[in-house]
Amino acid sequence: MSLPHAILTSLLERPCTGAELARRFDKSLGYFWQATHQQIYRELGKMEQAGLVAALGLPSSRGQQRYFEVLDPGRAELQRWCGGQGDPRPMRDELLVRMRAAAVLGTVDVTDELRRHQHLHTETLQRYRLIELKDFPPGTARSAADELQLAVLRAGIAFELSWLAWCEQTLIDL
Repeated sequence: MSLPHAILTSLLERPCTGAELARRFDKSLGYFWQATHQQIYRELGKMEQAGLVAALGLPSSRGQQRYFEVLDPGRAELQRWCGGQGDPRPMRDELLVRMRAAAVLGTVDVTDELRRHQHLHTETLQRYRLIELKDFPPGTARSAADELQLAVLRAGIAFELSWLAWCEQTLIDL
């Protein structure tokens, strides 16, 4: 996935200012694709130059407070990308590299860091479960779009459950 496609998706859900987009990104797509606010603003500028989005509004006293919306070429690009293929990405996690380093050094105890990660994954799992209950209550009718969004959320839940099981087993084995 690329950042421009994540931005196009978010702006199609609801056009907004760059600041609103960055905040919304942190609370939704940001769970699955990380980007700094600076990266988002830089990408918005490139997308505007490419004619994928338009920025409406005038500069304010705080700087550029412009409202971004997706143009037809942006929608077409997202349609093209969405219908394409993508390969699974390899896992990149600093904890795993730390554990390999600890194995090589033989002098570093990583159990506290493992427990900290276990706690963080537990918090994230709880956050996802709350979102699931709030946005997709059991027994309610859902559209195909809702089912796709729920599938993404369930992938996040499965990811967190997998990490928690791994943390638990690793702490037992150590």
